[in-house]
Amino acid sequence: MMKLIFKILLLFPVVVSSQVGVNTTSPTTMLDVNGDMRIRTVPLTTSETIAKDSVLAIDKKGYVYRISSKTIVQNYLKTFVKGGFTATADQSLTLTSGTVQIPFNYEEFDENNEYVPSNATFTAKNAGIYAIGVQIKANNSVTVASNFGVAILKNNVVIARNGFANVGITILTVTVNVTPPIRSVQTLVKLNTGDTIKFNVYSDLVNAGLLSAKEDSFFTIQQVH
Repeated sequence: MMKLIFKILLLFPVVVSSQVGVNTTSPTTMLDVNGDMRIRTVPLTTSETIAKDSVLAIDKKGYVYRISSKTIVQNYLKTFVKGGFTATADQSLTLTSGTVQIPFNYEEFDENNEYVPSNATFTAKNAGIYAIGVQIKANNSVTVASNFGVAILKNNVVIARNGFANVGITILTVTVNVTPPIRSVQTLVKLNTGDTIKFNVYSDLVNAGLLSAKEDSFFTIQQVH
């Protein structure tokens, strides 16, 4: 009778399931590896959806690590910022100590979310080489002065500036400012994570007015390396 039952069982497939644990006595999946893993070869894939949540990274020795796809994107996301003023009315600045920060409170774009309009400060998220530029255009309130210019500050220290005197000529007792109203400066600077960039106006004048139009007064910051 037992031989007959054994022969009948041979006619049906037997499904054997088990879980294998490496360095663990209580595996929770088909293969549960508790510790480092090394893969000699890995096939490539062209499926973008595989990296939706996270990806496996393999070092040169074949060890496998998991990293979120968001982290990878952020690590390679470059800085691109352009901004200016939100208001259409001219900006009136008071230079109590000969200089004052330009309150750029508008972002046209900020791809890496590094510029804070409320305090007009850029803070680098990644170390690298940055191209920085700023332009301002004075209104008619900026009269003849021995000096008027714009500066770029890294960690509150001037690293680039451009300024020159406002020259006037007198015609029939009326003094006319004949100096171009635009000041601009560009530079390359190496920034580390956490370094800040600000923009200042400096002048011998107590008060200075800037045009707020986005095509007149603006700044740009771009990571180039």
